[in-house]
Amino acid sequence: MTAELSPTGAPRRRVRVGAVAAALTGVLALLCCGGGSAAFFLTNLGGDQETLVSNEQQCDDEHRVNVTGKMPRMSAYGATQMRNAAVIIKVGQDMKVPPRGWVIAVATAMQESALRNLSNSTVAGSRGIPNEGVGSDHDSLGLFQQRAGWGSVTQRMSPDYAARKFYEKLLKIDGWEHMPLTRAAQKVQISAYPDAYAKHEDVASQIVNALAGGAARTVQIAEQAVCDRASARTIAASGWTAPIEGGVGSGFRTASRPRHNGVDIGARKRTEIHAAATGRVLVARCDPDHRGNRNCDVDGFPGKGGCGWFVDILHAGGFITRYCHMIEKPRVVPGQLVKAGEVIGLVGSSGNSSGPHLHFEVHIDSNRSFSGGINPVPFMRQRGAPLNGSA
Repeated sequence: MTAELSPTGAPRRRVRVGAVAAALTGVLALLCCGGGSAAFFLTNLGGDQETLVSNEQQCDDEHRVNVTGKMPRMSAYGATQMRNAAVIIKVGQDMKVPPRGWVIAVATAMQESALRNLSNSTVAGSRGIPNEGVGSDHDSLGLFQQRAGWGSVTQRMSPDYAARKFYEKLLKIDGWEHMPLTRAAQKVQISAYPDAYAKHEDVASQIVNALAGGAARTVQIAEQAVCDRASARTIAASGWTAPIEGGVGSGFRTASRPRHNGVDIGARKRTEIHAAATGRVLVARCDPDHRGNRNCDVDGFPGKGGCGWFVDILHAGGFITRYCHMIEKPRVVPGQLVKAGEVIGLVGSSGNSSGPHLHFEVHIDSNRSFSGGINPVPFMRQRGAPLNGSA
């Protein structure tokens, strides 16, 4: 099978995704997000050497978190903040909340307090109530910046209590596990900034993985958290899923195809293609071939050029996924919000293709060009949604 590395493969004026995203409104607030690194820094307490550690932690069966031992430090989050995240995860574990809830809770606390147990000016002046800073909201307290209706001052300043109250309300929301993170968080928090939570989802997943044995890479199967099985309709706790089931054939930027900017996954014609994560559709159209022709309603051939019918989706964290060679017009339109696992089109062989398959790409830093492409295989594996096979 062959697939062009990017739409047309011919020189083209670079699309300014930032400008496109700025024009979109909705629940993701994607422009708030930073670029997407697939790794992060972890440092043991007391150590002075910082080591780059891959996000591919071993995914174990227990996922138990330690709230009393040494804490890893992740980028801007120090040991105290990571310990607060560990408390949030442990409360979720004690309450039998699935790992997806831990990611939502950690991401929410990242937005509300940067994982610090914040007081207000009145509490800061009181004795006997420890705090880790003063928040900006006049009567909101704690990791989740909960207001008076959530409990007393002492209760809201307790990380255990605050996390438990968050989960209690989350569990009452019908279908919360299948909602975009920002929607689930907003239904709990009723924030004045409802779009702000999504940008923390990827880092929150990394924190959960670091503290709880790769738990963000799990899916719930028969009420059990199973590692690395997210595919199509099953969504990992990280919020990601493999777009189709099938083995990877032609790989990413191989020696024989150094400009191949994604991977090819074999599948039968009209196999449903699923959005790999919640996001906003940037592009959904027929890609011209090398001669500028838009003839995507027929099977393509090697050397024709172009992605055929294809879709680009912008996700929180500045990630972009691309889905090429659909058999017919995509089922989504530019500007549309799609949920993880939502069907966006059907497998075909349009464009630069020798047979039916999905050409799948991942880009970082909101960069749709060749330079923004990364290998989708380790990226998806790190999120518990491995592309079957290897490349």
